[in-house]
Formats: sequence, structure tokens, C-alpha cells
Amino acid sequence: MTLTQFLRVATKHERAEVAAVCSDSVSYLYQLAGRHRYASALLATRIELATREVAARSAGRLESVPRASLVRHPEIFDGLPREHADATELTA
Repeated sequence: MTLTQFLRVATKHERAEVAAVCSDSVSYLYQLAGRHRYASALLATRIELATREVAARSAGRLESVPRASLVRHPEIFDGLPREHADATELTA
């Protein structure tokens, strides 16, 4: 699921929750979704984790947004397993 699709299907509360976890605004998420801006590797990973948590509670309505779809150069994530990205790495 792309970030655009996620934002379209998510409720206002779910969009705000993802933005708050990422320390950004919903407007900035829309800029990322429209490719007006690109996320850093750290922000892309935070968005992936936040959307994964929200999607888990949505009863199948939502899916997580892959971090590689949010950055300008997705090859930076090549060779890194998706399961390796967890919240403990993001606190540093």
C-alpha cells in the first residue's frame, strides 16, 4: 500500500496517530505521499512501523507502507530485512 492509499483510507484519527509517532504533521505526510518531499531513512522507517501498528488494529482495512517507497533512493534499504527495523533502533 502506498502512503497516498493509506492516507485516503485511514480515518482522521489514524492519520494523526501516524503523524504524531513520526513527530510530524499530517500535512507533511501528504507532501511525502505526493512526492513533493522525500523522507529520510529514519523517518521512512518510523512511518513504516507506525503504519504497521495502525494497520494491525484496522481489521484488514489498512496495510503498512513500505519504507523504500518513501525515500528518493530506495536502494539504501537493499539487504536489510524488514523485520530488523524495530522501535529500539529508532530511539537512538
